[in-house]
Amino acid sequence: MNKTPILIAGPTASGKSHLAVELAVKLNGAVINTDSMQVYEDLQIISARPTEEEMRRVPHFLYGVLKASERCSVGEWSRLAAETMEEVEEKGLRPIFVGGTGLYFRALLEGLSTIPEIPAQIRASAAKTIDTGGILILYDDLRNRDPESAARISPNDPQRIQRAWEVLETTGRSLSDWQKDKQEPVLHGPVDKIVLEPDRRKLYFRCEKRFERMLGEGGLHEISALLKLGLEPSLPVLKALGVQEMAEYLHGDVSYDQAIKRSKMVTRRYAKRQLTWMRNQMGDWPRLDPLSPNLVEQALSLIDE
Repeated sequence: MNKTPILIAGPTASGKSHLAVELAVKLNGAVINTDSMQVYEDLQIISARPTEEEMRRVPHFLYGVLKASERCSVGEWSRLAAETMEEVEEKGLRPIFVGGTGLYFRALLEGLSTIPEIPAQIRASAAKTIDTGGILILYDDLRNRDPESAARISPNDPQRIQRAWEVLETTGRSLSDWQKDKQEPVLHGPVDKIVLEPDRRKLYFRCEKRFERMLGEGGLHEISALLKLGLEPSLPVLKALGVQEMAEYLHGDVSYDQAIKRSKMVTRRYAKRQLTWMRNQMGDWPRLDPLSPNLVEQALSLIDE
Protein backbone atom coordinates (compact mmCIF):
# COMPACT_ATOMS: atom_id res chain seq x y z
CA MET A 1 0.00 0.00 0.00
CA ASN A 2 1.03 3.58 -0.63
CA LYS A 3 2.72 5.05 2.44
CA THR A 4 3.57 8.47 0.99
CA PRO A 5 3.06 11.07 3.75
CA ILE A 6 0.08 13.39 3.38
CA LEU A 7 0.34 16.99 4.62
CA ILE A 8 -2.86 18.95 5.31
CA ALA A 9 -2.42 22.62 6.22
CA GLY A 10 -5.01 25.28 6.76
CA PRO A 11 -6.10 28.13 9.04
CA THR A 12 -7.86 27.59 12.33
CA ALA A 13 -11.48 26.40 12.11
CA SER A 14 -11.10 25.28 8.48
CA GLY A 15 -12.00 21.64 9.13
CA LYS A 16 -8.52 20.10 8.84
CA SER A 17 -8.97 17.50 11.54
CA HIS A 18 -12.20 16.17 10.06
CA LEU A 19 -10.61 15.76 6.63
CA ALA A 20 -7.56 14.05 8.12
CA VAL A 21 -9.71 11.50 9.91
CA GLU A 22 -11.78 10.72 6.81
CA LEU A 23 -8.62 10.23 4.74
CA ALA A 24 -7.06 8.09 7.45
CA VAL A 25 -10.12 5.83 7.44
CA LYS A 26 -9.95 5.37 3.68
CA LEU A 27 -6.17 5.12 3.34
CA ASN A 28 -5.20 3.14 6.45
CA GLY A 29 -3.60 6.23 7.89
CA ALA A 30 -2.53 7.73 11.19
CA VAL A 31 -3.13 11.39 12.04
CA ILE A 32 -0.10 13.30 13.36
CA ASN A 33 -0.60 16.67 15.05
CA THR A 34 1.15 19.58 13.36
CA ASP A 35 -0.25 22.34 15.57
CA SER A 36 1.75 24.11 18.25
CA MET A 37 -1.10 24.30 20.79
CA GLN A 38 -2.68 20.88 20.41
CA VAL A 39 0.45 19.28 21.86
CA TYR A 40 -0.60 20.46 25.34
CA GLU A 41 -2.79 18.16 27.43
CA ASP A 42 -4.22 21.13 29.35
CA LEU A 43 -5.81 22.64 26.21
CA GLN A 44 -8.14 19.95 24.98
CA ILE A 45 -11.10 22.31 24.41
CA ILE A 46 -9.50 25.68 23.70
CA SER A 47 -7.02 24.26 21.19
CA ALA A 48 -9.84 22.36 19.41
CA ARG A 49 -8.17 18.98 19.64
CA PRO A 50 -9.88 16.14 17.76
CA THR A 51 -12.91 14.71 19.54
CA GLU A 52 -12.80 11.42 21.42
CA GLU A 53 -14.92 9.87 18.69
CA GLU A 54 -12.47 10.96 16.00
CA MET A 55 -9.51 9.65 17.99
CA ARG A 56 -11.23 6.29 18.38
CA ARG A 57 -11.80 5.94 14.65
CA VAL A 58 -8.13 6.16 13.66
CA PRO A 59 -4.75 6.37 15.46
CA HIS A 60 -3.75 9.89 16.52
CA PHE A 61 -0.27 10.99 17.58
CA LEU A 62 1.30 14.03 19.32
CA TYR A 63 -1.95 15.31 20.78
CA GLY A 64 -1.83 16.36 24.43
CA VAL A 65 1.65 14.94 24.96
CA LEU A 66 3.20 17.86 26.87
CA LYS A 67 2.45 19.59 30.17
CA ALA A 68 1.47 23.25 30.24
CA SER A 69 4.76 24.03 32.00
CA GLU A 70 6.80 22.74 29.05
CA ARG A 71 7.93 24.64 25.97
CA CYS A 72 7.40 23.05 22.59
CA SER A 73 9.84 24.70 20.24
CA VAL A 74 9.92 23.85 16.56
CA GLY A 75 13.03 21.82 17.26
CA GLU A 76 11.35 19.80 20.01
CA TRP A 77 8.30 19.15 17.86
CA SER A 78 10.55 18.12 14.97
CA ARG A 79 12.27 15.56 17.20
CA LEU A 80 8.93 14.18 18.36
CA ALA A 81 7.67 14.07 14.77
CA ALA A 82 10.69 12.07 13.63
CA GLU A 83 10.15 9.53 16.42
CA THR A 84 6.46 9.35 15.57
CA MET A 85 7.21 8.71 11.90
CA GLU A 86 9.22 5.63 12.87
CA GLU A 87 6.37 4.33 15.02
CA VAL A 88 3.77 4.95 12.32
CA GLU A 89 5.92 3.23 9.68
CA GLU A 90 6.45 0.23 11.96
CA LYS A 91 2.66 -0.09 12.28
CA GLY A 92 2.31 -0.06 8.49
CA LEU A 93 0.17 3.09 8.53
CA ARG A 94 0.19 6.07 6.20
CA PRO A 95 1.25 9.27 8.02
CA ILE A 96 -1.14 12.22 7.72
CA PHE A 97 0.30 15.42 9.17
CA VAL A 98 -2.41 17.99 9.88
CA GLY A 99 -2.30 21.43 11.48
CA GLY A 100 -1.96 25.15 11.09
CA THR A 101 1.58 25.85 12.32
CA GLY A 102 3.54 26.82 9.24
CA LEU A 103 6.98 26.43 10.81
CA TYR A 104 6.21 22.82 11.68
CA PHE A 105 5.52 22.07 8.03
CA ARG A 106 8.74 23.83 7.11
CA ALA A 107 10.63 21.61 9.56
CA LEU A 108 9.06 18.56 7.94
CA LEU A 109 10.07 19.52 4.41
CA GLU A 110 13.12 21.76 4.71
CA GLY A 111 14.68 21.12 8.09
CA LEU A 112 15.25 23.86 10.63
CA SER A 113 18.04 25.93 12.03
CA THR A 114 19.85 24.88 15.20
CA ILE A 115 18.98 27.97 17.25
CA PRO A 116 19.81 27.53 20.95
CA GLU A 117 17.08 27.69 23.59
CA ILE A 118 16.20 31.25 24.64
CA PRO A 119 16.97 31.82 28.35
CA ALA A 120 14.06 32.75 30.61
CA GLN A 121 15.59 36.12 31.50
CA ILE A 122 15.76 37.11 27.83
CA ARG A 123 12.11 36.17 27.34
CA ALA A 124 11.20 38.13 30.47
CA SER A 125 13.13 41.16 29.22
CA ALA A 126 11.32 41.08 25.88
CA ALA A 127 7.94 40.70 27.58
CA LYS A 128 8.64 43.61 29.95
CA THR A 129 9.68 45.85 27.06
CA ILE A 130 6.51 45.00 25.16
CA ASP A 131 4.32 45.57 28.21
CA THR A 132 5.83 48.97 29.00
CA GLY A 133 6.51 50.42 25.56
CA GLY A 134 5.02 48.21 22.90
CA ILE A 135 6.36 45.82 20.29
CA LEU A 136 7.69 48.63 18.08
CA ILE A 137 10.50 49.28 20.56
CA LEU A 138 11.82 45.78 19.90
CA TYR A 139 11.19 46.23 16.17
CA ASP A 140 13.20 49.49 16.05
CA ASP A 141 16.06 47.84 17.95
CA LEU A 142 15.91 44.90 15.56
CA ARG A 143 16.09 47.20 12.53
CA ASN A 144 19.21 48.86 13.94
CA ARG A 145 21.00 45.65 14.89
CA ASP A 146 19.65 43.11 12.40
CA PRO A 147 18.21 44.97 9.39
CA GLU A 148 18.13 41.82 7.23
CA SER A 149 15.77 39.97 9.57
CA ALA A 150 13.71 43.11 10.26
CA ALA A 151 13.17 43.66 6.54
CA ARG A 152 11.56 40.23 6.27
CA ILE A 153 9.15 40.80 9.18
CA SER A 154 6.05 42.98 9.14
CA PRO A 155 5.84 45.53 11.97
CA ASN A 156 2.36 44.07 12.55
CA ASP A 157 3.75 40.61 13.37
CA PRO A 158 4.69 40.84 17.08
CA GLN A 159 5.41 37.12 17.50
CA ARG A 160 8.08 37.05 14.78
CA ILE A 161 9.54 40.38 15.93
CA GLN A 162 9.93 39.10 19.47
CA ARG A 163 11.42 35.83 18.24
CA ALA A 164 14.03 37.56 16.07
CA TRP A 165 14.95 39.97 18.84
CA GLU A 166 15.30 37.19 21.42
CA VAL A 167 17.57 35.17 19.12
CA LEU A 168 19.78 38.18 18.47
CA GLU A 169 19.92 39.10 22.14
CA THR A 170 20.74 35.52 23.17
CA THR A 171 23.29 34.53 20.56
CA GLY A 172 24.65 37.72 19.07
CA ARG A 173 23.80 36.28 15.67
CA SER A 174 20.90 37.33 13.50
CA LEU A 175 17.92 35.06 12.95
CA SER A 176 18.65 35.21 9.22
CA ASP A 177 22.15 33.91 9.87
CA TRP A 178 20.90 31.03 12.02
CA GLN A 179 18.33 30.06 9.42
CA LYS A 180 21.10 29.38 6.91
CA ASP A 181 22.35 26.50 9.11
CA LYS A 182 19.68 23.83 8.90
CA GLN A 183 19.26 20.31 10.19
CA GLU A 184 17.92 17.52 8.03
CA PRO A 185 14.18 17.64 7.28
CA VAL A 186 11.94 15.07 8.95
CA LEU A 187 10.54 13.85 5.63
CA HIS A 188 12.51 12.69 2.61
CA GLY A 189 11.11 11.80 -0.78
CA PRO A 190 7.69 12.52 -2.25
CA VAL A 191 4.77 13.86 -0.21
CA ASP A 192 1.14 14.72 -0.96
CA LYS A 193 0.22 18.29 -0.02
CA ILE A 194 -3.14 19.95 0.54
CA VAL A 195 -4.02 23.43 1.76
CA LEU A 196 -7.57 24.10 2.91
CA GLU A 197 -8.42 27.65 1.89
CA PRO A 198 -11.98 28.74 2.69
CA ASP A 199 -13.64 32.01 1.81
CA ARG A 200 -12.35 34.52 4.37
CA ARG A 201 -15.74 35.81 5.50
CA LYS A 202 -17.05 32.28 5.96
CA LEU A 203 -13.90 31.36 7.85
CA TYR A 204 -14.36 34.28 10.25
CA PHE A 205 -17.93 33.16 10.88
CA ARG A 206 -16.73 29.62 11.61
CA CYS A 207 -14.05 30.98 13.98
CA GLU A 208 -16.62 32.89 15.99
CA LYS A 209 -19.13 30.05 16.17
CA ARG A 210 -16.45 27.59 17.18
CA PHE A 211 -15.28 29.82 20.01
CA GLU A 212 -18.84 30.05 21.29
CA ARG A 213 -19.06 26.26 21.13
CA MET A 214 -15.78 25.91 23.03
CA LEU A 215 -17.15 28.00 25.88
CA GLY A 216 -20.30 25.91 25.90
CA GLU A 217 -18.19 22.76 26.20
CA GLY A 218 -16.26 24.03 29.22
CA GLY A 219 -13.55 26.19 27.69
CA LEU A 220 -13.75 28.84 30.40
CA HIS A 221 -13.30 26.22 33.11
CA GLU A 222 -10.28 24.89 31.20
CA ILE A 223 -8.73 28.37 31.08
CA SER A 224 -9.46 28.91 34.78
CA ALA A 225 -7.73 25.64 35.66
CA LEU A 226 -4.75 26.63 33.50
CA LEU A 227 -4.38 29.97 35.28
CA LYS A 228 -4.45 28.30 38.69
CA LEU A 229 -1.22 26.47 37.80
CA GLY A 230 0.72 29.72 38.30
CA LEU A 231 2.69 29.30 35.10
CA GLU A 232 5.53 31.53 33.95
CA PRO A 233 3.85 34.21 31.77
CA SER A 234 6.00 33.66 28.68
CA LEU A 235 5.08 29.98 28.29
CA PRO A 236 3.54 29.15 24.89
CA VAL A 237 0.42 27.55 26.37
CA LEU A 238 -0.71 30.93 27.73
CA LYS A 239 -0.66 32.38 24.21
CA ALA A 240 -3.39 30.08 22.95
CA LEU A 241 -6.27 31.90 21.30
CA GLY A 242 -8.70 33.24 23.86
CA VAL A 243 -6.63 32.43 26.96
CA GLN A 244 -5.38 35.94 27.70
CA GLU A 245 -8.68 37.55 26.76
CA MET A 246 -10.83 35.27 28.93
CA ALA A 247 -8.25 35.54 31.72
CA GLU A 248 -8.98 39.27 31.82
CA TYR A 249 -12.62 38.42 32.50
CA LEU A 250 -11.69 35.90 35.20
CA HIS A 251 -9.50 38.56 36.85
CA GLY A 252 -12.41 41.01 36.79
CA ASP A 253 -10.78 43.45 34.35
CA VAL A 254 -13.42 43.23 31.59
CA SER A 255 -16.97 41.97 31.23
CA TYR A 256 -17.82 38.51 29.93
CA ASP A 257 -19.15 39.93 26.66
CA GLN A 258 -16.06 42.09 26.19
CA ALA A 259 -13.79 39.09 26.73
CA ILE A 260 -15.69 37.04 24.18
CA LYS A 261 -15.60 39.89 21.67
CA ARG A 262 -11.83 40.27 22.09
CA SER A 263 -11.30 36.51 21.85
CA LYS A 264 -13.20 36.38 18.58
CA MET A 265 -11.22 39.32 17.25
CA VAL A 266 -7.80 37.78 17.99
CA THR A 267 -8.98 34.50 16.47
CA ARG A 268 -10.04 36.23 13.25
CA ARG A 269 -6.74 38.08 13.06
CA TYR A 270 -4.81 34.86 13.61
CA ALA A 271 -6.77 33.11 10.87
CA LYS A 272 -6.02 36.01 8.54
CA ARG A 273 -2.27 35.78 9.28
CA GLN A 274 -2.37 32.03 8.65
CA LEU A 275 -4.05 32.52 5.28
CA THR A 276 -1.48 35.13 4.30
CA TRP A 277 1.45 32.96 5.42
CA MET A 278 0.17 29.93 3.54
CA ARG A 279 -0.37 31.90 0.36
CA ASN A 280 3.16 33.26 0.57
CA GLN A 281 4.97 30.14 1.81
CA MET A 282 2.80 27.36 0.34
CA GLY A 283 1.97 28.95 -2.97
CA ASP A 284 2.58 25.76 -4.96
CA TRP A 285 0.43 23.53 -2.74
CA PRO A 286 -2.92 22.41 -4.22
CA ARG A 287 -5.89 24.28 -2.74
CA LEU A 288 -9.26 22.88 -1.70
CA ASP A 289 -12.35 24.62 -0.36
CA PRO A 290 -13.12 22.93 2.97
CA LEU A 291 -16.78 23.88 2.67
CA SER A 292 -17.18 21.86 -0.54
CA PRO A 293 -19.68 19.00 -0.13
CA ASN A 294 -17.27 16.73 -2.02
CA LEU A 295 -14.16 17.64 -0.03
CA VAL A 296 -13.03 14.10 0.80
CA GLU A 297 -13.48 12.93 -2.80
CA GLN A 298 -11.55 15.96 -4.08
CA ALA A 299 -8.73 15.29 -1.62
CA LEU A 300 -8.55 11.63 -2.64
CA SER A 301 -8.41 12.67 -6.29
CA LEU A 302 -5.48 15.01 -5.58
CA ILE A 303 -3.65 12.27 -3.72
CA ASP A 304 -4.26 9.75 -6.51
CA GLU A 305 -2.77 12.20 -9.01
